[in-house]
Amino acid sequence: MKIVNDIKKNTILLVIITIIVLYFVLKNDAAGIWETLKSMNLRYILYALLAYLAYVTIKGYINYKIVNDPKKFSKKEAIRQNYIAQFFNGITPFQTGGEPMAIYMLTEQGISVSKATNYMVQSFIFYQIALVLCGLLAVIYNLIFHIFPKVELLQHLVLIGFAINIVVVILLLLSYSKTATKKLGRLCYKISKALKSKITEEELESKFEEYHNGFEELKQRKKLFIGGIILNIVSLLCLYSIPYFILQGMGDYRSLTIIDTLVSSAYVYLIGAFVPVPGASGGIEYGFSQFFGNFVEGSMLPAMLIVWRFITYYLGVIVGAILFNIRERMKK
Repeated sequence: MKIVNDIKKNTILLVIITIIVLYFVLKNDAAGIWETLKSMNLRYILYALLAYLAYVTIKGYINYKIVNDPKKFSKKEAIRQNYIAQFFNGITPFQTGGEPMAIYMLTEQGISVSKATNYMVQSFIFYQIALVLCGLLAVIYNLIFHIFPKVELLQHLVLIGFAINIVVVILLLLSYSKTATKKLGRLCYKISKALKSKITEEELESKFEEYHNGFEELKQRKKLFIGGIILNIVSLLCLYSIPYFILQGMGDYRSLTIIDTLVSSAYVYLIGAFVPVPGASGGIEYGFSQFFGNFVEGSMLPAMLIVWRFITYYLGVIVGAILFNIRERMKK
């Protein structure tokens, strides 16, 4: 019942935020945006959809390879569960709902809680390292070629987002050492106590112990470690390429190169990393309009934003919600 109530509350919040964002996107040129949307070449939108499907499917395949137990966890089930995880990530702040749900679904496949947690920790490690590497390459590229103007607010937002992701990776790498893991657990407990958090020291130590166990297992699976990071980079590149196909579908073949698209998208997702509302709504749209606004003007920019947001966010939430409801009805 609690999970149902949480879903309802987060969905209501998401709808409210969506309405507010759409108002600001459409208020200046609703007619022009509508005309742009109507004239789109659907073939390129199909390419954008396929890029998103590739992003989610590859991430599901990575989880399949991590679990490495086809009898309990098939490729089809791995991909289906990842779509459901997209729904829970989409309706929770900082995308925190997907992993607990993924662990729960793995236990339903006959996998123990400790193993399921360990697998999801490994999946998170791969993704986080890939995200930072893509962000780092984007920052380096911009420093060399200066494709974005020096806007102080944007620089600060990107720096904060990049710093947050770097800190997460550093914490993960420190978890490689059991001694460091225990010290990190105690440090985080002191910080949480100062912030008057209700989390106990035992709970924090347990979380860091899970990360340490994940690294211990990865020591024996070096090919998986390298392959998992590479596949996550490929999945992120699929996600980052979507605006390129959308703009092509609007008949603009010159404003954006594929490299500019990948770099701009990486910056957008760095900003979205610390927006504390479901789907990073509001902040991620602002980042998109600011970075892609350097290349696209007029009604094309907000039209592009609407299609991009639907494909990369709302589509995953809708498909994941449908699959989750089907799953729950089949259980009954």
